[in-house]
Parts: sequence; structure tokens; C-alpha cells
Amino acid sequence: MTKKLVECVPNFSEGRRKDVIEAIVDAARKVSGVKVLNYSSDADHNRTVLTFVGNPESAKEAAFSCCAKAAELIDMEKHHGEHPRIGATDVIPFIPVADVTMEECVDLAHSLGKEIADKLNIPVYFYEEASKRSDLRSLPQIRKGQYEGLKELIKTPERTPDAGPHTMHPTAGATAVGARPFLIAFNINLSTGDLSIAKKIAQTIREAKGGYKYCRAMGVMLEERGIAQVSINMTNFEGTPLHRVFETVKSEATRYGVNIVGSEIIGLTPMQALLDVAEFYLRLEDFSRKQVLEANLD
Repeated sequence: MTKKLVECVPNFSEGRRKDVIEAIVDAARKVSGVKVLNYSSDADHNRTVLTFVGNPESAKEAAFSCCAKAAELIDMEKHHGEHPRIGATDVIPFIPVADVTMEECVDLAHSLGKEIADKLNIPVYFYEEASKRSDLRSLPQIRKGQYEGLKELIKTPERTPDAGPHTMHPTAGATAVGARPFLIAFNINLSTGDLSIAKKIAQTIREAKGGYKYCRAMGVMLEERGIAQVSINMTNFEGTPLHRVFETVKSEATRYGVNIVGSEIIGLTPMQALLDVAEFYLRLEDFSRKQVLEANLD
């Protein structure tokens, strides 16, 4: 009998203070039935992405515990970073993994959102598959204005939260809770400190501006390294593979006399996404996932 399994990938507005990051991750580790798979932090984005799996109820408990700990330790009035955000716990998505439907993840998101609103007094927006409003379905729509702008926007009918108070929590802000398929956070670093180039390339590839379907992108500055980055979220790697976006970014960068100095994947990614890249660049013929050693091991 297959064990019900969901993945949860909460994002927190803290990527610099290691003690705070560890305290938040520990909140998930302490929940029975949950396994922390990965967490990564970025100082420039000032953000941490945590990935854990578990049965639905345990995953929900861990997500709430992490959100409560973040609300306790993160003051959004003092937060600054390159990544858009609306609260201490910025987003909490649930992703079906085994013997769990998307509808069950939607129910999980709605239940968690209500608990966060009722117990922590944090306003909650539901997004992607869990969204209840077509005008506030995507994260860019919900994050418009970011934490600072949402303080006033949250009072308007167009930006009324789905659960909780119609004002921001004084230090924890607001939180978006949702259900979605696998998403790949894929960043490409450029050999330039000119942020405008990264922004122009991001405009070229992002779906909202006529670029690739399932591609969300923005240009950000990595101050510690002095270079610009095209920060990308791929919401469907099968519909638009990573290598297609990478090649376009490389081509566009060349137009501006810039090279790609590296790329990175934040958090976990499905194996198939990387196999698709390998198949493309190695020109593999008749390649099968069954040829991967690890795919044949229990």
C-alpha cells in the first residue's frame, strides 16, 4: 500500500542569520512523520527555502510550526533583500508526491491558511491551485507592492486577504499558502554588474511579457559578488525545459557583450529535469531514465 506523501517548500524572509534559520528548520525537524530534505539560504536575496516531505497532516503541522517560529524571530520592519516578499513566511506551497491528489493539497492549504490566520493573526492569501480568486492566483499578483506596499493595499477590496485580519501583522506581515505542481528555482549569473541587462533578459524570457510559457523571471543584483542575476521560476519543466531557457539567456547575454558565469538550482529538483538537459547537451540517442543507476536502486 502506497504511503500518502506531500512535499512542502516554505520560503522565509531570512538568509543571513544562521541561528534564526536553524531555529526555523528545527521546528520542522521536531515533527514526527516529517523528513527535512534540503534547505538553502541566500544572503543577497535574504531568503531561505526549506524542503520537507511527510504525510499530509504531519506536513501541515510542520508548516505551521515553522511559520510560528518565523513570526517569532523575523521582524519585517527590518528586512531588506533582493527577492520580492510579503512576510516573514513568504509562501507555503504543498505539492502532491505519492498517493495524494492536487485537490487534497488544496484542502491542506486552506486548512493551514485558516490555522495561521486564527492562531497567529497573520493575513493569508491562497495562490495557484488553492486560489479562490482569478485576480489573485499567482504569486506576482499577490506580491505586487511587496511588504511595504501591501500595508495599505491590504485594506482595499481588490487585495483583501482570503483569511485573517485585513491589516498586516505588525512584524510578520502576510503569508501566501498554496498548492502547485513541482517548481524549479533556476538562477543564471552574468559577468556584469549592470542590473539593467539582467532585467532586459528577464523581460525577454518571462511568460507575462510574451516569453516562454511557464517561465517567471526577474533581474536581481548579487551585491556580495558584484554581478547581476536572472532569477527564474519554472512552473512546468516538461512544458518548457531548462536548457531552452538557458540557451536563450546565453544568446541574449551575448547581444550585450556579456557571458554566463554560472547557474544554480535552489532547493530540490526532479531528476527528469536534469536528464532532459543532459540528453539535449550530450545529444544522447534513445536514452532512457532506466539507464540511470540510481533510478534502479530502492
